[in-house]
Amino acid sequence: MRILLLAGAFNSLTQRAHAELADRGHHLGVELVTRATPLAALVPRHAPDLIVAPMLTTAVPREVWSAWPTLIVHPGPLGDRGPSSVDWAVHLGAERWGVTVLQANEAMDAGDIWATAECPVPEVGKSDLYRNEIADAAIAALLTAVDRFASGTHRPQPQHTLPAAGLPGRPRPRLRQDDRRIDWAADPTETVLRTLRAADSRPGVRDQLLGGTWFLHGGHPEDTLTGHPGDLLATRHGALCRATADGAVWIPELRPARAPGGPAAVKLPATLALGDRLPPLPEIPAPLEAEGTGRTWTDIRYHEDGPAGFLRFSFPGGAMSTDQCRRLLTAYAYARSRPTSVLVLGGQRDFFSNGIHLNVIEAAADPAAESWANINAIDDLVHAVLTTTDRLVVTALGGNAAAGGAMLALAADEVWCRAAAVLNPHYRLMGLHGSEYWTYTLPRRVGPETAAHLMSRALPITAARAQRLGLVDRIVACAAGEFGDRVGRLARRLAASPGVQSRIAAKKERRERDEARRPLAAYRADELARMHKTFFDPDTPYHALRRAFVRKEPATGTPAHLNAGAAQAGDAAGAPD
Repeated sequence: MRILLLAGAFNSLTQRAHAELADRGHHLGVELVTRATPLAALVPRHAPDLIVAPMLTTAVPREVWSAWPTLIVHPGPLGDRGPSSVDWAVHLGAERWGVTVLQANEAMDAGDIWATAECPVPEVGKSDLYRNEIADAAIAALLTAVDRFASGTHRPQPQHTLPAAGLPGRPRPRLRQDDRRIDWAADPTETVLRTLRAADSRPGVRDQLLGGTWFLHGGHPEDTLTGHPGDLLATRHGALCRATADGAVWIPELRPARAPGGPAAVKLPATLALGDRLPPLPEIPAPLEAEGTGRTWTDIRYHEDGPAGFLRFSFPGGAMSTDQCRRLLTAYAYARSRPTSVLVLGGQRDFFSNGIHLNVIEAAADPAAESWANINAIDDLVHAVLTTTDRLVVTALGGNAAAGGAMLALAADEVWCRAAAVLNPHYRLMGLHGSEYWTYTLPRRVGPETAAHLMSRALPITAARAQRLGLVDRIVACAAGEFGDRVGRLARRLAASPGVQSRIAAKKERRERDEARRPLAAYRADELARMHKTFFDPDTPYHALRRAFVRKEPATGTPAHLNAGAAQAGDAAGAPD
């Protein structure tokens, strides 16, 4: 079918819907929608059989939904209505939630039902929940709805005729800052955590701190440090520890309130955001190996299980700053010193990595210099993975990976990927050539022609498509919360396999042959020469694209690449199998 996607942004769910539908051979078009978008004029150009809105914050106009069947993906259970559904799920501490695919009509979220799906609500932030359990349910319901529509025989059911299945679906207002207010003197840790997690990516929780107004992003429990409620207790890797009524929480990121008439503020690691306002606080590191440390937050952990080592990391939004890359490299060096035959990098739920940290770069006094430092730091990490020849290295992607983060994954001997993950192995949309040794690792996996196609098309691909292309070696079909345990079992099995030592020896020989043919330093030098020109020329598109991205400037139209080749089914995945 010809399917047109309408979306407020090409966000994670829209990308996944695009990739999943492309995999099934549908002809896809995309329109990014603002209140000023003339949809009634644009839609006929696509001549769609069906319109799907995976993520839309504005109403579809009557001229569109009355002329073309239009399915809305609403991230709430049957009967739920309103713009803050996932926020409410976390804020209320719901144990289960759902997704509803309904037909657009006059009233928002009130149309006839094409499909529904349920999902659990683990104790994670809203954005993590949205990208994982909610997205899994959304895609299951969407694919069911599309199949039902294609059959030509299914008739959607009015909402009032369907049972609510016990889920708390009902009309809800927008969750506003007054609803999110934290009473630091009275609220226990669990209440504070739910409030922070329900706003972790956007909009954050507005609060007063050190004489200013800030938005707090993200929250993790701390059960050892205590103090007067509301006081700042310590720092750790850019995060702040703040006392609650019965304990404390770690807050990784802050965003200052927008100044009247000023540009949108940038979300940053908390200590970096505060800068000189930060009072003297102890920096309390967490041990790399977490045995017996209780419930405390850190973004990098290492543990061993027999001959398998696991270096797990989780950075907000998947971005990796210069400091984060260097700390992860130090932890990787420690992991390499351990007597293991298999080393797993990653393995957490949610993002693997999205490459360099554009927010930190944007906020730097010299963004060009910070860009250069960041790309070299991530290159150092990738080089360490590529030159590990005394054990097998596995990268385990529990969630999405993009740009330099996708290339970090490709540096390993094997790439294991949760079935629901989406990969964006390209840099074009940020105006970058890219580094991370991709000119070595990408062609060696998929061939030069497909590598060039992936880079130029710049579209998301599913884990299944990535496996068919050769980017991924193993698909792990499981829920997000099960991924770590599944990876652990697979890694232990690999480490205990009889052929592991011969594989390590063959890997070492292959690396030596490749190095003799063309040294890794040559790939890096060529890549960085292009990156240096881009970073240090203020007129290159990278600077404006970065600024628009980090300040969440709305799209002025639909980028041409989203509709290039839309007439060819499945082309969005990058290349023929």
